Amino acid sequence: MKREHGLNEKEMELVKLLMADCHNTGDIQSMLKRLFSGTIEQMLEAEMDEHLGYEKNSALGNNSGNSRNGYGKKTISSDYGDCEIAVPRDRNGEFEPKVIEKRQTRTDEIEQKIMAMYAKGMSQRDIEDTLREIYGSEISQGLISRITDKILPEVNEWQNRPLDKIYPVIFFDGIVFNSRKDNKIISKCVYSVLGINMEGQKEILGTWISENESASFYASICSDLKSRGVTDIFIACHDNLTGLCEAINAVFPKTKNRV
Repeated sequence: MKREHGLNEKEMELVKLLMADCHNTGDIQSMLKRLFSGTIEQMLEAEMDEHLGYEKNSALGNNSGNSRNGYGKKTISSDYGDCEIAVPRDRNGEFEPKVIEKRQTRTDEIEQKIMAMYAKGMSQRDIEDTLREIYGSEISQGLISRITDKILPEVNEWQNRPLDKIYPVIFFDGIVFNSRKDNKIISKCVYSVLGINMEGQKEILGTWISENESASFYASICSDLKSRGVTDIFIACHDNLTGLCEAINAVFPKTKNRV
């Protein structure tokens, strides 16, 4: 589907149909919940590896005196809504989860820090510092290494996966949270982009992090979308932040902005 100028009648009908099922950025939060709960589970797996002293399916487990013993289900309340997570168990019943403790029912506001690890602009050092913030001073370097070894390949694959050529509708949503840097508390913004493809399926196209919202930051988001295969966006929905419309139209000149 190639556009020379504006949307034709069929394209407008498609956009209206898709947007009728996506009224606001609440859908972004719903999609992020899946990524958040999956990351929590990966962190718990790394904690279990550290507890037992060997990785899952390792031959070392045959003579360790303890081993994995399936999973228990746990529901926690988060900013994204209730999340069900699988918590690994050991046969001796000695495993004490740290990121989400046994009797903990809320996330203690770690959602944005965890999701920030998936944002472009975060180095490995930044991710390790974020893990120290989440766990506190008691976390060992060994556990940090185990978690980053599990998370980084998934983060890199998720950040760089190819996207569809055309998205009839995309939504921009920014969340500001506080983080510690050089013993100072600073504010960072994580921007998420949700896309609806030609089949009506929704997906988070990516997240990006910056200490300030600027035209150059928005331009980097749009350039990244283009480099991963996006050639056209029909409608971009956002809060009309300064420089955002210009950044979108510089990369996708046929896109109409809906604020």
